[in-house]
Amino acid sequence: MSDKKTSNQMWGGRFASGPAAIMEAINASISFDRKLYAQDIRGSIAHSEMLAQTGIISAADQEKIAHGLNTILKEIEAGSLEFSTKLEDIHMNVEARLADLIGPAAGRLHTARSRNDQVAVDLRLWVKDECFRVAEALKGLMTALLERAEEHAATVMPGFTHMQAAQPVTFGHHCMAYVEMFSRDLSRVRDAIERMDESPLGAAALAGTSFPIDRHQTARALGFREPMRNSLDSVSDRDFALEFLAMAAICATHLSRLAEEIIIWSTPQFGFIRLSDSFSTGSSIMPQKKNPDAAELVRGKTGRVNGHLVGLLTVMKGMPLTYGKDMQEDKESVFDAAETLDLMMAAMTGMVADMTVNAAAMKKAAGSGHATATDLADWLVRTLGLPFREAHHVTGRAVALAEDKKVSLEKLSLEDLQSINPGITSDIFSVLAVQNSIKSRTSFGGTAPSEVRKQIRSWKKRLAKA
Repeated sequence: MSDKKTSNQMWGGRFASGPAAIMEAINASISFDRKLYAQDIRGSIAHSEMLAQTGIISAADQEKIAHGLNTILKEIEAGSLEFSTKLEDIHMNVEARLADLIGPAAGRLHTARSRNDQVAVDLRLWVKDECFRVAEALKGLMTALLERAEEHAATVMPGFTHMQAAQPVTFGHHCMAYVEMFSRDLSRVRDAIERMDESPLGAAALAGTSFPIDRHQTARALGFREPMRNSLDSVSDRDFALEFLAMAAICATHLSRLAEEIIIWSTPQFGFIRLSDSFSTGSSIMPQKKNPDAAELVRGKTGRVNGHLVGLLTVMKGMPLTYGKDMQEDKESVFDAAETLDLMMAAMTGMVADMTVNAAAMKKAAGSGHATATDLADWLVRTLGLPFREAHHVTGRAVALAEDKKVSLEKLSLEDLQSINPGITSDIFSVLAVQNSIKSRTSFGGTAPSEVRKQIRSWKKRLAKA
């Protein structure tokens, strides 16, 4: 057997040339970090302008550099630039193409800069841009939920604890619960933008530079509030990526909870809602089936987003200051989580806007399971002055009697109820009806339609200003 054949077997069939091919494959990131091309070119133009402004390079060279970079931007967007894995990453691919276009002046661009601060500013810019996109998508989802809540502010449905019917609520109130959840996601993404609004550019490899650069100028040019204050932290920080992934994971979890409810509600056993064909699929063998696949995929993709957070946390947990090649693993996690979350929010916004609500099925279910038992207990406390624990016991006996008679609480006769507590009067029936129970929950944040409509009006005003 030849030495070459032995070498190929040792290193594996995909890597025909041995260790060099393996090193190129594991080291190159151009297959995914090309996504940063716009941010990389934007950062390079800002850096070149600062170099010229401070007299580090000539205005003529800066003009050539800016023209060349803008040409490369157009080539990439047109799909005509061929990337090379031998050049490792987006930074070197752009720099090599710039040298082809403008010659020696291209070599001046990297003055007072390292790939360490370059990649840090590129990714930070990308994540910041994505945060603004997520914020807009969240506002769109909240708007869709507000519209459904307004339509169904008085539509009765069962509220659940432990997946058991607990107390009647309205579908509008249920939708508004998700408005609140997604509003906190919106708050988190805006907080994240505030914290990541600092520029690492100019930190160079790790220690700063001896050139008289102006980091405040490049920070302003790139839309950052200010430069980062420590050069070591500038190149080694990935908190902003972790925070984005944490926000994405929490948001995905909220989306998954709503997706799970949509899946349950659309079953024939519940029949609370119906999804259109746009967000459903059929079965290959059972013609009667209509599967809520979009909701199931939202639920499933949450694990993917959560996994990216855990993955990057694990990468960063043992990283000493400052930069290590391990940090190349940050990008695929962030990119995929962002794309996945964008798709999940678009799908959920579509489902919320598209679903047909079966108000009759919801109302029927709301009356089952003796859902107004708490209203009976509250009436006993409020009207007869019973201690709540005693009222709870009396109500339990009433529920047991209703179950024996196979009727709902409101169908028990006055004589039935007085056999449990003689002080009960016919006024009790004013609270045992589901609709009356709903109307009585007027405490701030309660399910009474009047209160739900107040919250809807409040949120409409807040979103209009957001």
